[in-house]
Amino acid sequence: MAFFFKSREIRKGKMLDFNFRNPTNILFGRGKIATINEHISPGSRVLILYGGGSVRANGTLAQATAALAGYTLFEFSGIEPNPSYETLMKAVELVQDESIDFLLAVGGGSVIDGTKFVAAAALFEGEPWSILLDRGASIERALPMGTVLTLPATGSEMNRGAVVTRRALQAKLVFHSSHVFPQFSVLDPEKTYSLPLKQISNGVVDAYVHVMEQYLTYPVNAMVQDRFAEGLLLTLLEVGPRALADPEDYDLRANLMWSATMGLNGLIGAGVPQDWATHMIGHELTAAHGLDHAQTLAIILPSLLTVCQEDKWAKLLQYAERVWGLKGGGEETRIEAAIALTRKFFEQMRIKTHLSDYGIGEESIPRLLQQLETHGMVALGERQSVTLDVSKKILEMSL
Repeated sequence: MAFFFKSREIRKGKMLDFNFRNPTNILFGRGKIATINEHISPGSRVLILYGGGSVRANGTLAQATAALAGYTLFEFSGIEPNPSYETLMKAVELVQDESIDFLLAVGGGSVIDGTKFVAAAALFEGEPWSILLDRGASIERALPMGTVLTLPATGSEMNRGAVVTRRALQAKLVFHSSHVFPQFSVLDPEKTYSLPLKQISNGVVDAYVHVMEQYLTYPVNAMVQDRFAEGLLLTLLEVGPRALADPEDYDLRANLMWSATMGLNGLIGAGVPQDWATHMIGHELTAAHGLDHAQTLAIILPSLLTVCQEDKWAKLLQYAERVWGLKGGGEETRIEAAIALTRKFFEQMRIKTHLSDYGIGEESIPRLLQQLETHGMVALGERQSVTLDVSKKILEMSL
């Protein structure tokens, strides 16, 4: 299906210029929670932020608290999946009232994203909603923060980005700032053992699509980034299903956790064009229908790759050969097979890949397109060629 270019001529480019810096100190392995006091200034007033009761039930919160014996500690719970602006502003109020000077996020990507917003909003001189409206450009400082990761998925533990939802507006917006890099992140694979299998499924798919959005664009001779990305994809294909079958295999969980972190810490995205249209369309699905983030990605990506295949032709062929081992047959056949295998992998990870699987029909599409327009998402993708008309085709194909 050709929507962008009449020619399939491979457009070879040069690796893009880039600056790369990632200051987050990774503390990886068993028992590393006990060392976090080595990375927080003595005498700090620390706010521990988390979601529901799982970190309390599995002992992670108690371990973090024990590691910070002697510090002045406060807690803030209730950060939702897709953290809400409304909830986070309550945390900002607590930070300001209690003169908190360090934040510790204990949880998955939503808790970490929310903590990043709190870190910036607590010191922000204007209306904190502006942080999201200008996508972080107005952030000039933030409180220092660290993380104890319990759910490998988003890579937020080692990057400068976050996503926050404002329920009242049904808006799910992204912001980035170098001021919200975590100072440290604890990655203990054993902390993932008690996760529901659905969260492992979501985490694997989320990480896989993060890599795809940075890899599957057009070639710019970024050989190192491509090989790193392909290695991550192959690792996720190997360990994802096995992690569902054997929930307490340390090596599987370790490789899954590190793959998810490496997938969005800036390394494979340096010097290459990036897409992110799947994420932006997916965010609107979550805001409008409450779907899990990974569910929206599994729905949208195969359709987007089909609709946009002319634009991504060269990299789709590379993906088909290097990741799926598809070398025989015509180019179109290989591309169709690679997209079909991608969808099959998502289904193997127990995530359905059509809107109809979630009771969402064609009548929802106008509302989703309106939300994309409202949020300025009218020229998405690596070439800004995913217009509202193209988004409509992607959504229609996703039914």
